[in-house]
Amino acid sequence: MSATTGARTPSWLVVIDPQTIFASPDSAWGSPFFGDAIGRIRELAASFGENVIVTRWMPTGGRDTAWGDYFAEWPFADRPASDPLFDLVPEARDLSPHPTVDLPTFGKWGDAIEAVVGRGAHVVLAGVSTDCCVISTALAAADAGARVTIAADACAGSTAENHAAALHVMGLYPPQLTVRDTASVLADR
Repeated sequence: MSATTGARTPSWLVVIDPQTIFASPDSAWGSPFFGDAIGRIRELAASFGENVIVTRWMPTGGRDTAWGDYFAEWPFADRPASDPLFDLVPEARDLSPHPTVDLPTFGKWGDAIEAVVGRGAHVVLAGVSTDCCVISTALAAADAGARVTIAADACAGSTAENHAAALHVMGLYPPQLTVRDTASVLADR
């Protein structure tokens, strides 16, 4: 039985978008906190074993939607999906035995993840960026009935202020969302 949820189903770690585009200091979207977060992500992944899913944000082809406006605002990211900018960072390539979930959306929760973890599962979220893809995934997962824990210090925001603001917002959704640190998540395993 999981100490964090009371459920009999196993918990899963979902690592959101540990990609070069969000990790590199040379990228307009690079988080200055990614280097600190990836070590904690690896600690969590070691504890979760095979119950790890890694996601990647991929550019969409639809330029006739609001995504067209988005890419006009961020032209450096308007590249083919095969561009190395979208690759996983080396430290994330061996985190999961499952195929990477590649989606052209901020939020990664959906049928692909739910098919692996199960409906109503307990998931721990880590990754980047706290104030975009992590919060979008967390809210969608909670709406779908998942029990969500955010490993706050295993997430990296665009800025310290945006990271704190996103954690504050997610902290407003108990009991569906809880915000904890890596040490307390590991202590409950």
